[in-house]
Amino acid sequence: MRHIITFSAGLLFSFGLIVSEMINPQKVIRFLDVFGNWDPSLAFVMAGAVSVNLIGFRLITKRTNPLYAGEFLIPNRTDVDHDLIIGATCFGIGWGLVGLCPGPAIAALTAAPEQAALFVFSMLAGMFIARLRGQKPSLQFLE
Repeated sequence: MRHIITFSAGLLFSFGLIVSEMINPQKVIRFLDVFGNWDPSLAFVMAGAVSVNLIGFRLITKRTNPLYAGEFLIPNRTDVDHDLIIGATCFGIGWGLVGLCPGPAIAALTAAPEQAALFVFSMLAGMFIARLRGQKPSLQFLE
């Protein structure tokens, strides 16, 4: 059951990315170009996503345990370190240059694989290099 729910959530997320055109690099770049030919429509996508997340997170974390896992895994780091700044900078530069970020790039593999494949390959290479450096995500159980 857990795998079915995980797959369904990923499918729904991908559908949302496709419907909102987050997989369209030109639309994302127009959204990021606030001093040029700005397209604010993706702001509504972000506002909707943040609203759903805020409500859902508050409702779900009132439970003592998740429905299909033994415990909640919530990131616990709040500090800003050198690696975070470098990673965020690389993410922002990459997003601004090509108009893709990880989730939309994976969803774009189904719609425009020739455009998204290089991005996904580069992202996987970066993840591999980070793993070689011994970096792992920091998680904490929700109390």
